[in-house]
Amino acid sequence: MRIDVFTILPDVVEGFVSSSIIGKAREAGILDIRVHDPRDTTTDVHRTVDDSPFGGGAGMVLKPEPVFDIVEQVDPPRPLIYLAPSGRTFTQAVAVELATSDGFSLLCGRFEGVDERVRAHLIDDELSIGDYVLAGGEVAAAVVIEAVGRLVPGVVGNASSTTDESFSDGLLEYPHYTRPAEYRGWTVPDVLRSGDHGRVARWRRAMSLVKTASARPDLLQARGGLTDDDRALLAEFGLSAPEG
Repeated sequence: MRIDVFTILPDVVEGFVSSSIIGKAREAGILDIRVHDPRDTTTDVHRTVDDSPFGGGAGMVLKPEPVFDIVEQVDPPRPLIYLAPSGRTFTQAVAVELATSDGFSLLCGRFEGVDERVRAHLIDDELSIGDYVLAGGEVAAAVVIEAVGRLVPGVVGNASSTTDESFSDGLLEYPHYTRPAEYRGWTVPDVLRSGDHGRVARWRRAMSLVKTASARPDLLQARGGLTDDDRALLAEFGLSAPEG
């Protein structure tokens, strides 16, 4: 998969995509991540990429010329996605959607954003990682790259890790435990040490239901609430989950 990133802070993005599982996948050629700086197309001595907004106001706006020029020079994979608060919310479902493509590109805004002509005539889509404002799109780009990249076959060592986790089936992930079996008087649930894999799977499903109902009831509601099978599963382990 090829992912192109356009940013005036290339070192920030390079630092991220060169480390951890994304960096290893990049080194192995599983992910082809290319980072481009719009400043490279400028011709003035200051390598200017921004200017004050027409009509006045605080902040600066990324100019259209360097953005159009670098994108047209590179001819990156589409869609070209602008990372902005106005975009559709980036979710696990969107990550899966992008992971099934051959590639995509990300444009990181800075300052007050980009000239509207970039959005109107160059951008294919917009994504937001949440209802808050960042200084630029580089952190958002890192989020998208990691969420999508880890779904690409070969990036994560154990493929089941990307399917048996939070949001994969509309629920939050069940709690995890590791050695020691007892720590400061807190013990690992007996069912996890029973060796009964079927019962372990049912317990984990039940705990996912409880965790989701408590922490993210909206996710449970989006699935239509608890089913009769869900309630029977909870009863098996003496559990209950709040609804509403």
